[in-house]
Amino acid sequence: MDKLRIVFLGTPEIACGFLSRVAATGHDIAGVISQPDRPVGRGLKLCCAPVSGLAGELKLKVFKPGSKQELHAVISDLKPDLGVVVAYGRLIPQETLALARYGFLNVHFSLLPKYRGAAPVQWTLINGEKVTGVTLFWLDKGMDTGPVFLRREVPVLEAEDAASLFARLTAVGAGLLEEGLAKISAGEVTREPQAGEASLAPKLTAADALLDFSRPAAGLLGRVRGLACGPKARFFLDQPDGRKLAVQVLEAELRPGAGAGPAGTVLSVEAGAGFIVRCGDGGLLLRKVKPEGKREMPAADFLNGLRLKPGDVLR
Repeated sequence: MDKLRIVFLGTPEIACGFLSRVAATGHDIAGVISQPDRPVGRGLKLCCAPVSGLAGELKLKVFKPGSKQELHAVISDLKPDLGVVVAYGRLIPQETLALARYGFLNVHFSLLPKYRGAAPVQWTLINGEKVTGVTLFWLDKGMDTGPVFLRREVPVLEAEDAASLFARLTAVGAGLLEEGLAKISAGEVTREPQAGEASLAPKLTAADALLDFSRPAAGLLGRVRGLACGPKARFFLDQPDGRKLAVQVLEAELRPGAGAGPAGTVLSVEAGAGFIVRCGDGGLLLRKVKPEGKREMPAADFLNGLRLKPGDVLR
C-alpha cells in the first residue's frame, strides 16, 4: 500500500468530518485549502472557516488563496498525489486539476448525474425522492460532470429533513472516501463515465422557500423538509395595516382527506399538535412555526395569537 500525499480542499462545517477521517488514515496531508476568512456580524470581524480551524488544531499547513492564480501556485508547490475536495465552494480550473498525480476526488451528496449543483440534499427532499446517495467522483472542467470512482445508495427516510439526511450522508461519505483512498493506495483506480439522466440542484433562493397552498400538500411538505437548514419554507399573511407577515414553517405533516375548502383555508385545529391547512391536493398539518421577528412556537399558539379559526383563509 502506497502512502498518498494529499491536499484537502474544503470550507464549511460539513467538510470537517472528512478532513478528520483523511487525517486518521495515516496518509500525508501536504496542506489544507479553504476559502479566505470572511467578515461577519455587526463588527465585521474576520471569521475563520471551520475546516481551516480544524486544520490548525491538527497541526496541518493551512492555505487560503484568494484567486485562481494563487490556488494554482499553492497546489503546484505542494506537489500532491491526490486532491480531495468536500464543499470547497469554488470551481477548480482544469490546469490546476492536472497538478495532482491521480487527479482530484470530490464527494457529492447525490447519485450523479442526478442533482448536480450546490444543493443536492435539499432538492432531493423538495422533489420527494425515495433514494439518494453519495458519489465519489473525479473532477473535470464541468460542474459535477466527471467520471465516477465509487458510489453508495442511501434510502430517504420518511419524515426526514435536510439536517438529518445531511448527517447520514456525511457518515456514509466519510466511509466511502476512506475506502477510495485505500483503493488508490493499492493501485485500484477506476474512472467510469456518469450514466443516466442528468438533473440540476441549483443554489436555493427566497422564491424557492415560498409555500403556495394551491399546490399539492405532499410537495409543500417536501419543501418544508428540504429547507430545514435554510432559507426555511414560509408563507405570508396579510396584516390589518397592509403589511405582510412572513411565517416560517419548521415542522409539518400530511393530512390527506382533511376536508374541503379554498386553498389556504384553516380546516381544523388538532389539540397539542397544530392546525391543518387546505392545499391544492390534501391537507398539511402545521406543527411548529416562526413568525417574523418572534421566537419559534407551536403552530396552535400562533393561530390563537392571531385569533384565526377554522374557516379563515391564510392569504
